[in-house]
Amino acid sequence: MAETTERTWEGPSAPERLNILRDTRSIAIVGMSDKISRASYFVATYLLSSSRYTVYFVNPILAAKGKEVLRQKVYASLEDLPEVPDMVEIFRRNEDLPGVVQEAIDLGAKTVWMQLGSWNEDAAHRGEDAGLNVVMDRCVKIEHARFHGRLHLAGFNTGVISSKRHVTA
Repeated sequence: MAETTERTWEGPSAPERLNILRDTRSIAIVGMSDKISRASYFVATYLLSSSRYTVYFVNPILAAKGKEVLRQKVYASLEDLPEVPDMVEIFRRNEDLPGVVQEAIDLGAKTVWMQLGSWNEDAAHRGEDAGLNVVMDRCVKIEHARFHGRLHLAGFNTGVISSKRHVTA
């Protein structure tokens, strides 16, 4: 039988997450994929088209192949980026989170954001102890859209302002 771990860590409140997003200017997506069905690709597409952030992609396998994703260079590591990103957004397995958080600390990032389904309390405490903002088990795309009026059940902006359904003749 699998052991269940109780979640004791509490992340930032909604107003605190909004302030994190407001203060962020650049985001490095660690674990970026070139597969359109992956969450990292969907989030990157949204951030590039619907936000003011400078977005960098980190994936050592894609970088070694010289691949671009969404017409952007893919870097092998956070250290290879042309600037220190304000936020390191992590799309990696839970057991990889502490290492990526340590890289973000070493680099001088302000925030680590671990995507939906990501949970590692050791990584969270490590980041907080180093003075970073830490968000776990939340999606940057969903949070950004939520705070900017672009959230719809399907995750897209419908352009509808009214609660009434649009009827075509």
